Amino acid sequence: MSSRKFLFVSWSGLIGDIAWQIHKEGHEVRYYVEAVKERDIADGFVPKSEDWRADLAWADVVVFDDTLGHGKLAQELRAQGKRVIGGTEYTDRLEDDRSFGQEELKKHGVNIIPYGDFDSFDAAIEHVKDNPGRYVIKPSGEAQNVKRRLFVGEEDDGQDVIRMLEAYKRAFSDEIKNFQLQRRVTGVEVAVGAFFNGKEFVYPVNINFEHKKLFPGNQGPSTGEMGTAMFWSQPNKLFNQTLKKMEGRLAEEGYVGYVDLNCIVNGNGIYPLEFTSRFGYPTIMIQQEAMSTPIGQFFYELAAGKCTRFRGKSGFQVGVRIVVPPFPFDDDATFDSFSKNAVIVFKRGTPEEVHIEDVKQMNGQWLVAGTSGVVLVVVGLGLTMKQAQQQAYARIKNIMIPNMYYRDDIGERWAEDSDKLHSWGYLRES
Repeated sequence: MSSRKFLFVSWSGLIGDIAWQIHKEGHEVRYYVEAVKERDIADGFVPKSEDWRADLAWADVVVFDDTLGHGKLAQELRAQGKRVIGGTEYTDRLEDDRSFGQEELKKHGVNIIPYGDFDSFDAAIEHVKDNPGRYVIKPSGEAQNVKRRLFVGEEDDGQDVIRMLEAYKRAFSDEIKNFQLQRRVTGVEVAVGAFFNGKEFVYPVNINFEHKKLFPGNQGPSTGEMGTAMFWSQPNKLFNQTLKKMEGRLAEEGYVGYVDLNCIVNGNGIYPLEFTSRFGYPTIMIQQEAMSTPIGQFFYELAAGKCTRFRGKSGFQVGVRIVVPPFPFDDDATFDSFSKNAVIVFKRGTPEEVHIEDVKQMNGQWLVAGTSGVVLVVVGLGLTMKQAQQQAYARIKNIMIPNMYYRDDIGERWAEDSDKLHSWGYLRES
């Protein structure tokens, strides 16, 4: 494919790696980051935009990387005839408003877990007292981006949830304005996702397993993500009974991009938890590594509505996130003291399988950028999940960053989960 011009627009610097990958393929790239404190992300890797609106006429394709209002912007540009990867106001709301997302699934014939929507901690506490059980507390709106506020109850009488709601009322009333209480369902947590070209889903689909807790063994605070294991699949039962049922509605919107549905499944059925109606991070980095089709070509054809399938690599992929303090917490003093401008050193040269997150480059030296402490994603591929896992961790041994940490068990639960998913028939192609 001949060289194209890609304009990437980000609130907080999420999609720098993909901009870099497309730049390395020989395309022209400009990258705009709205948040002032994050604007050094990807410096030295890709050319930056000072004003993305001023660069619209230059761009062949505009790529938005988030919800929270990006859908409205993308929708407006598509109406003007621009090739755009991004959502709509409707698809933003699928993710940003948890209750709306659940009701849309129900409307389209997808089973959902019973839940309640609350704007009062007192009302939620009374609900649990009147209806004892295990619940999950899920903040809605912008507060849901603070992953440590999500709480999964363990006690059958709901007393742990009540105590947590009381604590949230005292500490976070100004932050959490709306939230869900969702009945907890046990089973295998698995997500199904696919790209959408404005008219229909693009195949193959993606089956992935997120690892959100900070420590191995799924312990510690929730994070945005510590790593993901995945593989490509032709449409299967999991996809056909969930996302496929939304295809007509997404086509009405003209949605272009990636959409993912995280679920709990067991022998009784599939229970969707939440939408991601945008690229996932680090999901998109791992997916790029697992594509034979160049990502620049794929994005251009996706935005043009011409792509119906792409070439995905066979086997399995494991992506491991490398982070530094204070992740997953917000603490500017700790970041400035331990991590700001920390050097990133490779013992044997810079490998292609390392993907940047909050990183910049000065005089050829990679440094930690931004403010979050999310640094790199290291990807391994293999014909088995174990091979992909071993390759990812062997590549991590090549990396040195002061105070870096990561989970050493990404992909490990596949051995047990795969038996259940296959026995229940959810991965069977149909």
